[in-house]
This record gives sequence, structure tokens and C-alpha cells, in this order.
Amino acid sequence: MKKYTVHALTAALALSMSAGAMASSHREAPSITKTPKVDATDLYMFNSYEDGREDYVTIIANYLPLQDAYGGPNYFALDDDALYEIHIDNDGDAVEDITFQFDFTQNLNSIEIPSGGPSKVAIPLINAGPGAVAANLQTNESYTVTMVKDDRRSNNRQQLGGTYKKPFDNIGTKTFPDYKSYADGFISDLPLGSCAGTKKGRVFVGQRTEGFAIDLGRVFDLINLNPLGARDAGDNILADKNITSIALEIPKDCLLNPAQVNLGNGMMGKDPVIGAWTTASVRQATLVNPSPKTATSNLSTTAKKGGAWTQVSRLGMPLVNEVVIGLKDKDKFNASEPKNDVDNFKEYVFFPTLPQLIETLYPSAPAPTNFPRQDLVTAFLTGVPTINKPANPNQVPADMLRLNTSTPTKPANMQNDLGVIGTISAHNDGLPNATGDVAGFPNGRRPGDDVTDVSLRVAMGALCYAGLPADVTCVPGDAEAGIPSDAPAGKAKLTDGAPPKIATDFDSVFPYLTSPFPGGTKKATAPQ
Repeated sequence: MKKYTVHALTAALALSMSAGAMASSHREAPSITKTPKVDATDLYMFNSYEDGREDYVTIIANYLPLQDAYGGPNYFALDDDALYEIHIDNDGDAVEDITFQFDFTQNLNSIEIPSGGPSKVAIPLINAGPGAVAANLQTNESYTVTMVKDDRRSNNRQQLGGTYKKPFDNIGTKTFPDYKSYADGFISDLPLGSCAGTKKGRVFVGQRTEGFAIDLGRVFDLINLNPLGARDAGDNILADKNITSIALEIPKDCLLNPAQVNLGNGMMGKDPVIGAWTTASVRQATLVNPSPKTATSNLSTTAKKGGAWTQVSRLGMPLVNEVVIGLKDKDKFNASEPKNDVDNFKEYVFFPTLPQLIETLYPSAPAPTNFPRQDLVTAFLTGVPTINKPANPNQVPADMLRLNTSTPTKPANMQNDLGVIGTISAHNDGLPNATGDVAGFPNGRRPGDDVTDVSLRVAMGALCYAGLPADVTCVPGDAEAGIPSDAPAGKAKLTDGAPPKIATDFDSVFPYLTSPFPGGTKKATAPQ
């Protein structure tokens, strides 16, 4: 390893784990900071654990980070010139087989009132009365959902239902005295055709409370943390932020590949493992109008956009672009497709720099030396054997969130926020009644999974330890202590210190993420 000064490494680690680094995918790449409306922040995918919904998978893609609840007068509409997508790979070749496309329109309902002149005048604020009455809101958002088979730009597409409405953001308790009931009215059935039989999916798009937790202020301050300390010793700086969620609940049969494959032990059947990632794309060309026209039916009057769709944001597994991909390639990662990950980014996984930086700052946590890091390939690019690795023997390694749809769910009060690595005795410091929880991250991701702590521990070699099947190349070391010689810190209980948001902090029904904080209060408090 090249020698650096401690000061240089401290600064480097601070950059790699700053707000754009550890706040999942919040502002993670230089270019995306300019267009927050299309910035994907978190992706969740898990077997639904709402009562009676065991045959469904929930997928939630979050966009538009770091929303302050008081962000008026315009609040946080999505980009009606962008295309938001959730992609599914169900045969392990790192190419989308199913894509759900969301196309938004921001509609104008100009409210004009007498003001003493000869005619009515448009009001400057977004609303003129209680928000539950649609006529009191000057704008609203609508969207369509299209399911595309095979290539995302193919003509094998089907619009699912008609036009859906998005609830307005939570302006405050005077505008929305009961925001939860108001927003719940925008949860819609989603017809899916023959794959669903008599079942229907569900869809919801709207503002939610930020589900990610991190001690962001201390991360900025040259990683002023205690990574070997208590898991709740710090602060969750995102605790009063909101986010915009695109949420789907889809019957499993509509997501799985119908082909029969060899599942091992002479068993044939559908491969239960699917992979997912979300992207946002914009048109290649933008022509700014120097003299915007008066808006009539919608608010897109300041520019004309055209050309091919161009991907500008991408998110599969959390934290990959932040703590794995080098700064110079972060924009490239956002524009890339999973099928090209090995060609474009393999060195960042095989020979990651973050563990070396952690070792320099914290010598008691030496970095793994099992190069190339096959354990990280397992965690981020292929899935864990017997848990969430596809059956395809010719699988193409790629970054995406993988879920075994046949894994039994756990109710919220039985979930271990450390997910799969909670099965390793050295790491099982999650909820005391939730051991052996293979239904969580990295087998998909649930709202209550502490992906930051899990990712830090995996980076330092957690998968090298007995108790978890994995394609690893760790060298046996001290047999009595069970410590591989090339991953001596693999049992370290690394943490960012932010108090985890566990499953019971969220709803146990679709769309799971809780109602957003209201903007019209002096200080944001948790909604009841």
C-alpha cells in the first residue's frame, strides 16, 4: 500500500464519507448536485410483511434528498421533464427484464381572486385554503406507470391503469389537519394483467419521512466519530428531513422469470432471486427560454427539452457510489448500466481504498488483505450463495439490490436491523429477539435495516467469518479465536453511531415509510 500521511488520509476519508458519501445516495456525485429532483437517494426491496400480503414484493425508490419540511412556497415536486424508472433483472444477466417507468406532470390550477382592480389577480402562494380540497391548491402532480418488458426503451410496453395523483407535500397542520388520512387516499390499486391473476399491485408516490439515519455533522468534521463505540452514541442529523418516495407493491409472480431452472439438489423451478436498481433520465438537449410564457395548464414554460433519454442517476445497493467508487468515476457510475460494472469498476471492489483509510485512522481496526476482495464481490456484485445469489451459472456480476422472494418474512418487532450479518454471532448486536434474520440486508433491504453499519463491517471483512456461506478467499488464521489472518478486524462492531431507525419506527403497512414532517410548525416533530 502506498504510504500517506495521517493528515492526508484523514482528509481523504472525510471526503469519501461526507454528506454525499455516507448519507446513502444523497448528493453522491458532482453532477447530480445540480439536479436534485432526479437524485436517487435510497432503494428498498423486500418481501411484504403487511398481514395478508406475503405473496407481494415492495419496492421503494426515494428521490430528491434533504427536504426541509418548511420548504415553501414551491415545496418538492418531481421533475416533469424526467423519466424515473425501477428495473428488475430476473435471470442474473445484469440486464433489465422488467422496467416500471414513472412519467410525471405538474398541473396548474391558477387561483385568482379580486384585489381591488378591474379583474381578478393570481395569488402568489401554493394554496388558498385547506389542502384536502383540491380546488384550494394551485398545483398538483399526476403520473402514469408503464411496464416495459426486455430493454427499457423497447416497444414491448403496457401502461398500467390510467393517470394517478400524487398528494401535495405536507405544508403544515393548518393546511392538512390530518395529513396521513389525506395521503393514504392516494394509495392506488395497480392493474398488472395476466401475470397477477386475480391479484392487484399497489402504487404510491408522495412525500415521506426520511428513513435513513446517520450522524452527518460529525462525518463532515473529519470523521469525528467513535466507530468502535456504541451504536446510538451519536445523532441522526437527518431525523427531521423528508424525502419523496416512489413505491410499488407487485405480486411475486409478476417479477419472477417463468423459465424453469436448476435450483440445486436436483430441484427444478422458478429462480426466486430478483435484482433491482432505480434510475432517472433526462433529455439530452435543453434550450432555455429567455422570455418564459405565462403558465396555463402546467409549469414547464422556462425551457424546451429534446433528444434521447440520458441516464443521470443510478442506485442499486446502498453506499456503492459513495464509499466504493472513486471520485473521478462517480458521474460515470451514475450514467452506467449494471452489465458493464465489471469492465468499468472492478478495481474499486477488488481493491477498495476505504478499509485502508479506516485502518490508518483507527489502527485497532486493520484492513483486510484478502485481495482481490471476493467477499465484497459476493456482497455487492453476485449475492450470497444459498441466500440471494441467482441460480444462473453464467451470472454477470453487477451492482444491484438482490432479493430472494422465497425467504420467509419477519414481523417488524422480530426484525434484526443488521439483517444477514446478524446471523454471525460476532455481529449479532441488533434486537435481542431477532437472531438469524436472513430476510434483511443484503437480502433485499427493509426500511429498518442499518445499511451503514452493515456496509462498514462487510468492508472490514465480516463475511470472512464462519456462520455465513459466501464465496470468500479468506486465509484461516487463529483457529481458536476464529480470526482469519487476512481479515483480523472482521469481527469489529463498526458503527457510525447514529441511533438506528428500526423496523418498529416505520409503518407495517404499504408504503411502510411514515407520513412526512409538517412544515407549518416551529420545530419539526414526529407525526402521530
